[in-house]
Amino acid sequence: MSGSRIARRQRRNHGRYKGRNDINIVPMLDVMVILVFFLIFTAVFSKTNIIELNLPPQQAVATPQLPESLDLEIIVHKDSLVVADKNTGPLKTFASTAAGYDLAGMSAFLTAVKAKFPDKRDARLLPEADIPYDTIVQVMDTVKSYEGMSEGKPARGELFPQISLGDAPT
Repeated sequence: MSGSRIARRQRRNHGRYKGRNDINIVPMLDVMVILVFFLIFTAVFSKTNIIELNLPPQQAVATPQLPESLDLEIIVHKDSLVVADKNTGPLKTFASTAAGYDLAGMSAFLTAVKAKFPDKRDARLLPEADIPYDTIVQVMDTVKSYEGMSEGKPARGELFPQISLGDAPT
């Protein structure tokens, strides 16, 4: 008897598996399946934003004298708001009073501009250096959309929602 039964079994099994040094890829495949599943269900495929548009009728607002193409800029000075075209210059200036900027007047003017350029969606906001943040946000809200009345009901519409910031010209 050369050893116990366990020793003989170990020698026999050791002989069978001699030279087999294969890599076991089953755990790696399990991890890959889990990762693919995780990535598919956490991916954001599309983001949809819906904005209701209620533009006023075109005959309700007189269209101001505007150039044929428009590169809209809103320049915020300490004492005024200037709506301008980058190529032709200032279109209209709204003076600041003790109560603040004339945002309602600017909104009415931008509504008329939107009536002439309905496909235009971008505008540049150019504040001076020391303009308060709250003022910049109020002007951005005014440029982005308007609120008014349409057929006796409150209406809200989109003006120029794609706003970029820069520095006011000196």
